Amino acid sequence: MSLVELYTKSTKVWIPDAEEVWKAAELIKDFKKEDHTLYLKLEDGTNIQYRINEKTEELPYLRNPDILMGENDLTALSYLHEPAVLHNLKVRFLESNNIYTYCGIVLVAINPYEQLPLYGDDVIYAYSGQNVGDMDPHIFAVAEEAYKQMARDGKNQSIIISGESGAGKTMSAKYMMRYFATVGGSASETNVEKKVLASNPIMEAIGNAKTTRNDNSSRFGKYIEISFDYRHHIMGANMRTYLLEKSRVVFQAYEERNYHIFYQLCASANLAEFSELNLGSAENYFYINQGGGIYVDDRDDAADLEKTRNAFSMLGICESYQMEIFHIVASVLHLGNINFQSNDRDGENSFVNSHDKHIRLFCKLLGLEKKQLAHWLCHRKLVTLNETYIKAMTIKQATRSRDALAKHIYGQLFIWILNQINKALGSSLKQHAFIGVLDIYGFETFDNNSFEQFCINYANEKLQQQFNLHVFKLEQEEYLVEGLPWTLIDYYDNQPCIDVIEAKLGILDLLDEECRILSGTDEKWAQKLYDRHQMSHHFQKPRMSNSAFIILHFAANVLYQCEGFLEKNRDTVFEEPINILKASKSELIAELFHDEETASAGRGQISNVTLKSLRKTLPPTSEHKKTVGYQFRASLHLLMEALNSTTPHYVRCLKPNDTKQPFLFNPIRMVEQLRACGVLETIRLSAAGYPSRWTYIDFFNRYRVLMRKCDIHANKEQSCKSMLENLIKDEHGYKFGKTKIFFSAGQVAYLEKLRANQLRTACIMVQKVMRGWLQRRKYQQIRQAIIVIQKYTRRLLAKHLVDRLRLTRAAIIIQSQYRMLTVRRLYVLIRTAAITIQAYAKGMVTRRMYYKLVQEQKAIVLQKYVRGWLTSLRFQRIRHAVIYLQCCYRRMMAYRQLKMLKVEARSVEHYKKLNKGMENKILQLQCKVNDQSMKNKMLVEQMTALVTSHRNEVEKFKNEMERLQCQAEETKNLQQHITQLQEELEKAHLNRKGVEVRTSQELTLLKQRLAVLEKEKIELSDEKEAFNKYIQEQSKNIEDQIALKVALKSHQLHVEFQEERFHYQKLVKEFSCLEQRYENLKDEMTYMKENETRDADISETCSITKYHELEQENQKLKNELHQLRKCLVGNSAANGTKEQKEGGYNLMNQLKASTDEIDILKEEQIWLKSKLAIAEKEIDAMRNKATMADLFGLPKDGCKMSEEDLRCAYDAVRVANKLLMDQLDEQKAQHVKEVKTFQTEVRDLKEKLNKQQKYFAEALQLSSEAQMEVGLKQEITRLTNENLDQMEQIEKQERTLIKLEKQLKSMKGSRIPMYVADSKVDELPNLPSISWKPRDFQGMLECRKEDEAHLIRNLITDLKPQSDALSALPTLPAFIFFMCIRHADYTNDEQRAHSLFTAMLNGIKKVLKRSSDFEMVAFWLSNTYRLLVCLRQYSGDENSVEMNTPEQRKHALRNFDLSQHCLILSDLAIQLYHQLIKVAEGKLQEMIVSGMLENDTLQSISSMTAKSAGYRKKTGGLSGENTAYTLNSIIQQLNYFHDVLSKHGLHPEIIKQVYRQIYYIIAAVTLNNLLLRRDMCSFSNGVQIRNNVSQLSEWLRGKNLHQSGALETLEPLIQATQLLQLNKTTEADAEAICSMCTALSKTQIVKILTLYTPINEFEERVTVAFIKNIQNRLAGRSPSRQLLMELKHVFAVNFPIIPSPVNLDKIKIPEILELDFLNRF
Repeated sequence: MSLVELYTKSTKVWIPDAEEVWKAAELIKDFKKEDHTLYLKLEDGTNIQYRINEKTEELPYLRNPDILMGENDLTALSYLHEPAVLHNLKVRFLESNNIYTYCGIVLVAINPYEQLPLYGDDVIYAYSGQNVGDMDPHIFAVAEEAYKQMARDGKNQSIIISGESGAGKTMSAKYMMRYFATVGGSASETNVEKKVLASNPIMEAIGNAKTTRNDNSSRFGKYIEISFDYRHHIMGANMRTYLLEKSRVVFQAYEERNYHIFYQLCASANLAEFSELNLGSAENYFYINQGGGIYVDDRDDAADLEKTRNAFSMLGICESYQMEIFHIVASVLHLGNINFQSNDRDGENSFVNSHDKHIRLFCKLLGLEKKQLAHWLCHRKLVTLNETYIKAMTIKQATRSRDALAKHIYGQLFIWILNQINKALGSSLKQHAFIGVLDIYGFETFDNNSFEQFCINYANEKLQQQFNLHVFKLEQEEYLVEGLPWTLIDYYDNQPCIDVIEAKLGILDLLDEECRILSGTDEKWAQKLYDRHQMSHHFQKPRMSNSAFIILHFAANVLYQCEGFLEKNRDTVFEEPINILKASKSELIAELFHDEETASAGRGQISNVTLKSLRKTLPPTSEHKKTVGYQFRASLHLLMEALNSTTPHYVRCLKPNDTKQPFLFNPIRMVEQLRACGVLETIRLSAAGYPSRWTYIDFFNRYRVLMRKCDIHANKEQSCKSMLENLIKDEHGYKFGKTKIFFSAGQVAYLEKLRANQLRTACIMVQKVMRGWLQRRKYQQIRQAIIVIQKYTRRLLAKHLVDRLRLTRAAIIIQSQYRMLTVRRLYVLIRTAAITIQAYAKGMVTRRMYYKLVQEQKAIVLQKYVRGWLTSLRFQRIRHAVIYLQCCYRRMMAYRQLKMLKVEARSVEHYKKLNKGMENKILQLQCKVNDQSMKNKMLVEQMTALVTSHRNEVEKFKNEMERLQCQAEETKNLQQHITQLQEELEKAHLNRKGVEVRTSQELTLLKQRLAVLEKEKIELSDEKEAFNKYIQEQSKNIEDQIALKVALKSHQLHVEFQEERFHYQKLVKEFSCLEQRYENLKDEMTYMKENETRDADISETCSITKYHELEQENQKLKNELHQLRKCLVGNSAANGTKEQKEGGYNLMNQLKASTDEIDILKEEQIWLKSKLAIAEKEIDAMRNKATMADLFGLPKDGCKMSEEDLRCAYDAVRVANKLLMDQLDEQKAQHVKEVKTFQTEVRDLKEKLNKQQKYFAEALQLSSEAQMEVGLKQEITRLTNENLDQMEQIEKQERTLIKLEKQLKSMKGSRIPMYVADSKVDELPNLPSISWKPRDFQGMLECRKEDEAHLIRNLITDLKPQSDALSALPTLPAFIFFMCIRHADYTNDEQRAHSLFTAMLNGIKKVLKRSSDFEMVAFWLSNTYRLLVCLRQYSGDENSVEMNTPEQRKHALRNFDLSQHCLILSDLAIQLYHQLIKVAEGKLQEMIVSGMLENDTLQSISSMTAKSAGYRKKTGGLSGENTAYTLNSIIQQLNYFHDVLSKHGLHPEIIKQVYRQIYYIIAAVTLNNLLLRRDMCSFSNGVQIRNNVSQLSEWLRGKNLHQSGALETLEPLIQATQLLQLNKTTEADAEAICSMCTALSKTQIVKILTLYTPINEFEERVTVAFIKNIQNRLAGRSPSRQLLMELKHVFAVNFPIIPSPVNLDKIKIPEILELDFLNRF
């Protein structure tokens, strides 16, 4: 297919543009070759016509498909040209914020001018061990590739970092060194990696300065060789520098600064130690104020000086030397302020004023003679054969001489500091390999280019030549490995340009020749250049100048001004001021300026200064020939030899803009740098061959849509060949390799176009079928609708017909009914008339008969009534007579009775009866009043007054009645007083009525008052209810507050406990690392001793030196162990609150107290030794007693720190840690006790409140007397309860007192030595007598001292976890050791128990050091945990009693307090747990990435994700073995872990914690790699990862581990996969993403969105606007710049004390263990 055929409609191309360099456009019409015009449409919618040059007929560059947009590797692009490279970098930099991009073997790094979270330790660990093509481009990936090749091949590596000033070269080199320091940290305690990093602040201070392009520009080149030993650990480093810009010391351009060290000293001039420097503000010194910009934003010079001083100290430069360095730097500033004066007008004879302050300070700081220096600064000596004379210099010449001296002083200081750094970084051990990091200046071109730019560009020419040859070599190797025929590729060779510079009679030779001539000038040298190189293709003479020349470099044509070339090449300084400096009183100054030969021999450096004495007649020495150009050329040749002997790696740093704006892309500046740094040359070399490379599988998966069914074979390689033969007719467009298919430029784009056309055709076919199906479906729907409409229409017509028939029939029926009704009515009428006639006729007859009967009846009735009247009249007469008789009789009887009544009325008895009724009524009223008074309880006083008054009136009334009764008795027989009595009786009646009236009124008042009282009672009851509610609410609030306080206090204590536990376990982990370092040190000592015996040539002096070095290392180890004590307080002071800090200080004080106690015990030990030395037999008697010093293992003599001393320090730290753990346990127990106390108090308060409410309710219903009685009873009850509580507290205090007295006695017995010399030497001290009775096995085993090693060997060293003896009880060793300790406790042999315990710990550590596989670590973790539980379970305290059964309580310990041993076991268990996690992580590390990310579990999705491999994929494939792991591999490994842990009886809670940590590691590694791999951030990969995570979750549920917290650790990974699957276009999508991704940080969400890559052309990319929308929505979230999850995070482990149900006396020891020497008790 011809190239023209690709220019069809909708094809995208690149056209040149003045502002954007290249602009994208799209063809709106097919191109025809004869038209010579392209019809294009720009991105802004503008239509243009692009004319093609008819001579060259060059068509515009084609644009790559969108799927290749933002590729990690530029060589993976189909079309390799300048606009494609520029656009790909722009897309990655602006849209994805990716500053790194591969270009073949080159890493292109764009300076973002912003701090990015890409360089943390987590990122280092993520790139460590990964292939360079598997991860996103990064500076760490290049470092890892160099480190891996060095470790694998044993070959030296070099990393070449170049770029313009301000492009980020220095920072890239620092990140490289930091990566090597982290990954290849030294195994010993020399901290070489820290020293290597510490050299950066020093070199930046003395060699970096602010320029117009960069605030921290390196003004020298440096090559750092980092040396590694045979274990690939850093062992040393060496630094070489090139071409320091010494002219900056005396001159700076506008807005530039001198070297940082000058400003740092001026900023710190107010410090006391710098007072003798007499420095002031930087504005006062000529050498550093010329640029104007003294201060730099975001840079603290005083703080930088502190860092520089710390770096000096780290490298071993003492304070005295540091002050001398600062003296020299300050003296340079004072030297620049020396003013020259002249007596004549012409200024010929210059001199220095004797009162000049600065020359005095200069001489004072350097220890020089002021008069001599002042004289020789203004004069020079001329020597001939016959005479010597002195000539005065002009002011201009003196100024030049002063500046030359300042540059020379600073240059010598720079070399001396460099030598000191190399000495500090050097190592006496044998180097295995090294990695060199070259931080070299990039190609430079300015308006005025001088000697420095010439040397820089010359170096870049050499580096570019080496780069071209290396790229060419790699391309050739790739073709040969794949079996492709090799054809030479034409590439740019810049050797002719290099020959112009360095060949014989080249520019440098002519420059050196001109420098040897005393009368040589820049103009003469320029004329020689014109004469010699006028015909060269790489040399040109400017048209308008005779003092300049042009070199045609590979990057650009550069115009150099000849002025100053000779002076800078000579670098002349007069000999007399140097001689004065040699005579300085300062040792450092004398060392800097001694004779050149001594300097060369001592420092190994070549002086780059010519000492000019102007001896015209003497022949020049060899030193005079070593000009700056000569030295630079020699050092450059050495550098190239070093680079050619290594495997190079390239980093090209670019500046996106000149204004230092973050993420601002200037295409013009970028193109200039791309052309200058060789990136485009790499692209051109790749395009000349076969740049696009696909593996057969990826190519088959990608382009399977282009294959026909007949072309698909079982062999995918054959299928690919068949397809390409049919699609690409040009055989040179592709080549088949062994594992890959190679395509020439544009072929992949052509295939992509065919694929897009095929997919488009398929889409059209799908659309056609879909549209036909839709039309058919629409037709069927319309037809069905019509049928339905017809059905309903016909139904309606039928309904109407039926209705009409119904109406017709109804009308007929109505007519028939109507006619029937009419006839019936006529019939009824006739019938009614007939009946009426008959009725009237019959009525008339009947009436006649009736009238006749009535007449007869009336006669009878008249007779009846007459006869009745007559009878009634007779009856009435008789009745009237009877009644009259009765009335007469009754009248008579009434008259008689009246007389009797009159007589009775006159008697007193009648009067009494009347009064008796009255009294009863009054009593009834009184009872009613009393009842009413009883009901009114609340108004007792008022009611009592009323009742009392009422009672008084009643009493008066009674008295009155009694008086009346007495009067009645007195007048009983006095008839004459009847009238008076009657009157009095009437009065009494009146009084009674009055009393009744008053009583009724009082009753009315009482009723009213009662009503008021009832209301008040109701109000009081309401108040009572409200009060009760208030009391209940208050009690509830109090309960809530107490519960809240208790919960907060418990949560706070729990958090503090977890933090303390985490810090403590971290401390244990650090100590284990320290112990491992100590073991490594021992191994290194052994290795060195073996080397000494193997190498007979090594002298005895060397061995002594090594011994002293090891002694120093041991001393450092001792210091680090001493600093370990401060770790806890340091952590709490840095991370905790004020309370935590105070707690940390308290803990530190306790630690110091324990240390003081150890010192006291040491003194007691010395005292005991002095006492025991008096009597030998007393020593023999007391050898069996273990002192505290023996327990701690303290050194005997206190002179040397041996292994025992280290163990002593370790034990002391462990004791302190145990004390801290005891305090934590006590705080926890106290917290639980306080919670229980609070809860008890709350319950008591509730009960008291309920009782009070009950009593109050009952008291309201009682009288006042009853209330008082109830109150007394309640008070008596309360006092009784209080007395009982006080008695209980007294009893508790008495028990506590007894317990404390016992502890005090025991402490006194353990602390005070009670060894008293006895006169009878043969008598032994009293030992507890143990009566032996034969009995059954009680769960104790006796292990004698001589059998201890045998026990350790059989039960620890030689025991295999797979042994059949452990099948029934995996933790059998723990039980056996505990039974042995029990026997020692039973016999009160503490020394035996301690010895056995120590031997067991050492045996476990030895076994785990020898073999640390997962099963072995799990086995001993389980046994250590079981032994810890046994010690806790059978400790004999109150808590342990509750744990055990009655049978197990018999096995409790009696004599020993093993709490310290429990802490030691807990430490060992923590170390084993961490080691178990480390082993599990090591086994899973290589499986996680391939199993979770790269494993295609869903084949239907993965078939569409294949992409081009590119160069970087090739390097990963060549790295060695690459085992493909799947998700099943991870699950199988998890099953293995679970089987092993369950098999060895580890507690389920600990297993849950193990899997929580393992799942965290899986999630962290997976998410970190996902965040660093662009190829994995797609929809299909999100589905696959989510499927893998779900399978891991199902595995957890299947093992019943889902409650362990492991699922929560997977939440960030789950949300990341969901983020890949969600839509990313609308506002609703943004809201859904922000609400869902709560476990991800803002940085992680934005990173995933920027990395998201569509898998085909039909999927949309995430727009920049959408990402900014997400950022704005997440602005309120807590700021976190952490990108990756912390891989080294370990959750704090908790060992639950769950008692074992196993009875010790039931345990049977298998014979296979061979423990017959243990005696059973």
